Amino acid sequence: MKTAVWLYLFLFVAFFDLHAQYPILTPFAISLGAAPSFIGLMMGMYSITHLPGNLIAGFGVDRYGSRFFIVFSLMAAGIVLLFQSQVTNPWQLLLLRSISGFVLAFLSPACLSLLAKMTSDRTEQGKLMAGNGLVHTLASVVSPAAGAYLVAKIGFTTAFTLLGWILIVTSVCALFFIRDIRGSAVQAAAPVEANKGKSKEKLPLEQPVSIPWLVYLLPVALSCAQGILSFELPLLAKTKEAMMTTGLLFSVVSIGALVTLSMLFLNRVSAYQRTLWGSLFLAIVYFGIASQIPAPLTLMLLLVGMAKGVILPALSTLLIELSGGARYGRTFSVLSIAFSIGAFIGPMAAGQVRDYISPYYIAFIALMIAVTLLPLHRTRSLSSRTHFS
Repeated sequence: MKTAVWLYLFLFVAFFDLHAQYPILTPFAISLGAAPSFIGLMMGMYSITHLPGNLIAGFGVDRYGSRFFIVFSLMAAGIVLLFQSQVTNPWQLLLLRSISGFVLAFLSPACLSLLAKMTSDRTEQGKLMAGNGLVHTLASVVSPAAGAYLVAKIGFTTAFTLLGWILIVTSVCALFFIRDIRGSAVQAAAPVEANKGKSKEKLPLEQPVSIPWLVYLLPVALSCAQGILSFELPLLAKTKEAMMTTGLLFSVVSIGALVTLSMLFLNRVSAYQRTLWGSLFLAIVYFGIASQIPAPLTLMLLLVGMAKGVILPALSTLLIELSGGARYGRTFSVLSIAFSIGAFIGPMAAGQVRDYISPYYIAFIALMIAVTLLPLHRTRSLSSRTHFS
């Protein structure tokens, strides 16, 4: 598991670096003269350019392994940030964010595939996915506030330059310390049957079948809602000092996720149940924000984070179960594509409708549609791999 430790370390640094940009990108774009609708377009383009990268990663990771794609993604993203520190108008920023979206599209499928290949035991795989979520959350707890603090102290140009060099150094370290794991979990599980008395019995992994496409409606809805949140919160900041407050609000979401990720007993509940009920709860919270119920925004964001802390690890585990233990690269590539589509729709829609209705209503509707359709997956393939009770 030495590779897992190094991978978690590099993921922490990468996620810290990327999340530090959340509260500062929108004020930076505004400082260049961008309108809210243009900012929505910029965020949408960042997400839509994920798609070709996700498609390439889907086949490339299965064929060539994860190491190359992890190193390339981090290195290229760091270089883009160095160029981003020198932009002078919104169109240059749009171009660089589009390139950044493409190169970072390889990171998530490569990392998740490598983690999934580390064991053929589904319980252990679930723990590794939860560990990934925990690392992601720990990094995102402090990084938004840290990013806002950096800009307040040293300005946009120096902050982006520093963040870029952090990614570049991380990619060089990953080149030396991350090793690919050859073969799939299916192959690794083959000796289990012959050595039942010598090793811990592992859950059998079935032959892969096609994952029902309706499963991927949920990540589309989740990222749509997250995109709307990421679009709306930074607009609260009109000055560099106000960015600190916005950064803290993003950190509150991450603290909420950390709370539920720390509740290890939740892993005893089936991945399907956690995904379904967590998503329903998240939809209700977004409805509360849109309706402006008499509750502090900080509390509502904490609840958003708690719901995400339940859903995201469960969703990854559910896809592992449905994949049958093979083609992890393609499985997580399609997951990333679904996230990218939702992240494109969310900010674009928010930028167009925010003058008429609360964009959070769109998040609520998208999540409710996905939650309503998710039970339709009770096909033979799904019911044989998951527990609904």
